[in-house]
Amino acid sequence: MLSVLFATQGRAVSLAVSPTAGLADERVETRVAGLGPGQPVTLRAVAADESGCLFQSCAHYRADSRGELHLGTDASHGGDYTGVEPMGLFWSLAPAGMEKPYQRLLPRSTGTPMKVEMLVHQGHSHPGAIPGPVVAKAEVERWFTAPGVRRIRLKEGGVRGSLFLPPGDGPFPGVIDMYGDEGGLIEFRSSLLATRGFAALSLPYFDFEDLPKVMKEFKLEYFEEAARFLQRHPKVKGPGVGVIGTGKGAELALSMITFLPEVVAAVCISGCSSNTVADLHYGEMTLPGLRFDMNKVSVSEAGVFDTFEALDDPTNPANSPCVIPIEKAKGHFLLVVGEDDRVWKSSLYAELAIGRLRQHGKENFELLSYPGAGHRIDPPSTPFCQVALDRVLGVPVLGGGESKAHAHAQEHSWAKIQEFLHLHLG
Repeated sequence: MLSVLFATQGRAVSLAVSPTAGLADERVETRVAGLGPGQPVTLRAVAADESGCLFQSCAHYRADSRGELHLGTDASHGGDYTGVEPMGLFWSLAPAGMEKPYQRLLPRSTGTPMKVEMLVHQGHSHPGAIPGPVVAKAEVERWFTAPGVRRIRLKEGGVRGSLFLPPGDGPFPGVIDMYGDEGGLIEFRSSLLATRGFAALSLPYFDFEDLPKVMKEFKLEYFEEAARFLQRHPKVKGPGVGVIGTGKGAELALSMITFLPEVVAAVCISGCSSNTVADLHYGEMTLPGLRFDMNKVSVSEAGVFDTFEALDDPTNPANSPCVIPIEKAKGHFLLVVGEDDRVWKSSLYAELAIGRLRQHGKENFELLSYPGAGHRIDPPSTPFCQVALDRVLGVPVLGGGESKAHAHAQEHSWAKIQEFLHLHLG
């Protein structure tokens, strides 16, 4: 999109953002022309979520000798980030000053785009301050699904969720997608996976429709039914399916690949190598859940909860019944962790998982470990959220990480996740 307004010097200032409508996991190119040589400007991005909550970001730039700016090669000198960051205005979007803090900007619906307004302001204005006059603006649309992707709501037996199918006849590699203890149906990663050629089943496992309201106990048979449904779908390649999970979803992914022969590849993002919180049953077997000790939760002066030390120690021999026996898995693991995860010790849990596999002579894993990244490593340009309101506890919880390192981890891991799934699912 090209937008032209007039700067005070009488020049026509233009802001070009390309593509104007594109997939949310792809980069955009942002250029400004018509400025004075060396002219200081603030670039801002503004977006609203489905409930109308406003998010914004800003960065300080200086035009080159020709009065031009290119975010792909020019560095920000201040604002919400510094350095050359082509997508910095997107991943640094945060609730505006008048909004409640600690909210995430995530799409609830995949059928409509996230609209982001880009603005060029005169001078350098700091985050939260009133910016200078607008000299150019443009709007971009960030889509979470591509034309031709089909979304099918599931009520197959006991399985709930949404199946996203790529356009075409297929067959496609099949992937089950699960998030963590926020519950409900979260679809945006599944719809992006479908745009990348996967038949992706977004699988809720509590607090959705007629599923249990809370994480009290789980039956692996529910996940087995989902895996069998996907594996047998006429558009799914087979012979096996993959699973991707974050947080509690990552831990469930470990249990699925361990006990279910249908699952041959597991992507585990910020997960634990033991079963946690809710007991997991499968036939006559039960994996008890490690418990959180709320006495080990620290609270900052700002009222932010740090749960890093709160989970029972999985290395304590008394907790060995909770360990997921991943050495039984015939498939392959991709473990993804942020080294600054403060929700829990996901780096340690990945080390424990790898140690257990190696102890049994197995090398069927890859590890992606990202310095400076926090807990929730999502697809590229998902806005970084160091502290987020916990849906269960109703309080802000520290997720950890530093915005730039976390953004880079999201971009790098997304490509690696797709490579891994294609390698093991075809």
